[in-house]
Amino acid sequence: MNSTTLLRRALAVAAAALIACTALAGQNCEPRRPTLDSMRRDLALAASVAQQLDDMAQRDGSRVLLIARAGQDLSRYGLRYSHLGIAYRDDAALNGRGAWRVAHKLNQCGSDRSTLYRQGLAEFFSDGLYLHEAGAVALKPELAARVIDGLKDDSLLATLHEPHYNMLAYPWSGTYQQSNQWAIETLALLADPGVVSRSTARDWLRRQDYRPTTLRIDAMTRLGARVGTAHIAFDDHPFNRRMAGQIDTVTVDSVFAWMERAGLGSAPLRLRTLPEVNRPSRPVPVLL
Repeated sequence: MNSTTLLRRALAVAAAALIACTALAGQNCEPRRPTLDSMRRDLALAASVAQQLDDMAQRDGSRVLLIARAGQDLSRYGLRYSHLGIAYRDDAALNGRGAWRVAHKLNQCGSDRSTLYRQGLAEFFSDGLYLHEAGAVALKPELAARVIDGLKDDSLLATLHEPHYNMLAYPWSGTYQQSNQWAIETLALLADPGVVSRSTARDWLRRQDYRPTTLRIDAMTRLGARVGTAHIAFDDHPFNRRMAGQIDTVTVDSVFAWMERAGLGSAPLRLRTLPEVNRPSRPVPVLL
């Protein structure tokens, strides 16, 4: 076996490892048929989360939350959740009965492009789950009041959307944008009238002391991922940190920790499927 063949195999293995273990945001497009059991569990989780969010709305007035799902096992990086959306209560939905909607961004099946979506909880939790639970942070009432109307405006939500997608986008650069990054930049846009661009959104996030997660990714894995995939890039990261294998990016876990630290939201909660969907229950606090 010659050196070229060995290098190609090494790159393929490295790329596969990165794809499997660092799918921090985006859409899982592996060809698979959902089983009846997985569909049942997805729908049960969605119904249970809806009930628990309704309970929170009635008890605490929580009407806007950051909500997360666990689509991949990221435990080797110390992470629990892979994908973030902004959930809000739409009282006009379902002929006035009301429903929870989630605004979020998804990568188009491993390409370098992305699209914005507005979905119900059943759709949000039916994209292939590693853990059947949701993470949630309720926005503080004053912040929720400022952003909820904007969440219903499609054109406003698209203001800071950068379709050029990078799963590991550097949060302080505007070259690319990953899903979790869109969520917090859009939160900045809706929260502060002074935010009018991605650049001013990043300034707002810095002022609010947002801190990204630093992932340790070695040179061979970076090279394999860059050669073998369209939705992963590293050229927006500072050279010295990149060469040291320090890749800073927006993760759900870092966002949840920041929201509580900055006084913008509640302590993170874990929402699991209840034995009875209509049984009121207090969500379980998460210690990060």
